[in-house]
Amino acid sequence: MGFSAKQVKALRRNLDHRYVRTREANGRELSYIEGWYAISEANRIFGFDGWSRETIESRCVLARENRGAFLAVYTARVRISVQADGTTIIREGHGSGEGRAASPGEVHDTALKAAETDATKRALATFGKPFGLALYGIGKSATIHQGMPLHSDPAEPVQRFGFHPDDTTPIPRPSRYYGRRHYAPVTDQLPKNSADQKQTSSAPPLVPGGLDSIPDQIDKSQLAIAEPKRLRDKTHLKFVASRPCLVCGRHPSDPHHLRFAQARGIGLKVSDEFTVPLCRGHHRQLHQAGNELAWWENLKIDALGIAKDLWKQTHTNDGRTHPQIQPTTIAPSETTAKN
Repeated sequence: MGFSAKQVKALRRNLDHRYVRTREANGRELSYIEGWYAISEANRIFGFDGWSRETIESRCVLARENRGAFLAVYTARVRISVQADGTTIIREGHGSGEGRAASPGEVHDTALKAAETDATKRALATFGKPFGLALYGIGKSATIHQGMPLHSDPAEPVQRFGFHPDDTTPIPRPSRYYGRRHYAPVTDQLPKNSADQKQTSSAPPLVPGGLDSIPDQIDKSQLAIAEPKRLRDKTHLKFVASRPCLVCGRHPSDPHHLRFAQARGIGLKVSDEFTVPLCRGHHRQLHQAGNELAWWENLKIDALGIAKDLWKQTHTNDGRTHPQIQPTTIAPSETTAKN
């Protein structure tokens, strides 16, 4: 054969049991290696440009549909060509694959890929133990490499665990839980005995006892750089909506928030205490105007003063007034500013 000494050494090495998978088929347990591992072993031993795979034949032997569920079975024949010292070594393998899905395209694609992968693994298995050749025999457990021992003789040179003396050791594939957090078992998180419970109970609290009365929210209006309060009162908004329009005196009205009354906030309206009644037409016209303050000045209406008067009608200095109070009516002629 044309393989190098390093390749022959790698082909004679036993299969690592960490990469052996099992599944049940027809009432018995089958051991196998995954397709990605077989391809990575071929790249490691033969080189990325030292071998090639070709699908010689593929055929659909069964296609069935039952109440929206599709089933397809494919067979495939794959040829493996390996370049070794100027010669080409060719091996072939047959395989089958089954696919089940809710769409015909997906089921045929899955079955064909499974058949090609199965045929590829069988063709590569003819090269020796690293490709799972021992799994086809009865005494597979005796030829599967169980990993390196954990304890070594201090007199011997210490080698890095997980590395073979040759440099053809495969890189382990990341776990299928890669990217997720790994939590310790619940039993490890619980106290082991009563002594642990006593130690836990005697530990000082994380939060001082005098801080229990701290409110959940901070009043930002009391800070050195204060933020304006934005009060919300649905009852007051209903009261403002019951008033006639400040411009034309029509009903019903919309409670319009005076945007110039407070500093703007992202996604925040001004406080409900700065609302005035406007009919739908004038409300829309105001929102279309670029300068709201100039819009009110052109109409000679003191909107901010009227908003404060309306707020006083529904609120006292300390809280809400009686809910049954009937506020006085504001005529449109009374809304003009006093010059």
